[in-house]
Amino acid sequence: MLARWLPAAINTRPAEWSRAAIGMALGTLLTVWLCSQVYGLEVAMHLLGPLGASAVLLFAVSSGALAQPWSIIGSYLCATVVALLVARVLGRTLGSACLAAGMALILMCWLRCLHPPSGGLAMTLVLADPATIALGWQEVAPVMLGAATLLLSALAYNNLTRTRYPKGPAEAPVMVPSATPQVDPKITAVDLEQALAQMEQFFDVTPTELEELIHIAEDHARRRSIGQVLASRV
Repeated sequence: MLARWLPAAINTRPAEWSRAAIGMALGTLLTVWLCSQVYGLEVAMHLLGPLGASAVLLFAVSSGALAQPWSIIGSYLCATVVALLVARVLGRTLGSACLAAGMALILMCWLRCLHPPSGGLAMTLVLADPATIALGWQEVAPVMLGAATLLLSALAYNNLTRTRYPKGPAEAPVMVPSATPQVDPKITAVDLEQALAQMEQFFDVTPTELEELIHIAEDHARRRSIGQVLASRV
């Protein structure tokens, strides 16, 4: 049981860590600077925490579903609207901040734009500083400006550094016919670990979890094939 608490091995190289770190620093700096120029440094600094958390996903784990463009834009909008409504109805207390985060989570799941930093954004906006509170419903503007600037920074930097973003649907591999007998090897966690290392990108999943997912999918495919065979016989 103690082994489960140990961190999984990282399959990426230090060059990828450096690439993501530089992108995160530059993207966050540009975003906060632009927000401060338009809405003031106090408002921009109040958004620094959620923006920094989002930058980790957009630059380091850009292949994940939680880091795609709709995830950050949709989730930031959901969190902002929910936080402003809760603050208007229930006031700006710790309880209402936690309630806003929970309600934002439900809305994000419903709209398929789950993005973890937006939970913190909702709480941050409910417990905002006086300068941010003074904006009222205009708080939506600096939040969305920050989200859009960070997203554009990730789009530019990731693609310039040869990391495709946003992540499109995977293309089906081309099957080359072979005259030799086909062997159906069983994919193991070791194979998946080597494949992840070859891709040299951060992926928010472990080889063991991928192996389990593949085996479950194989079982479902096998059952579906058996069902189709039985249906054709009937």
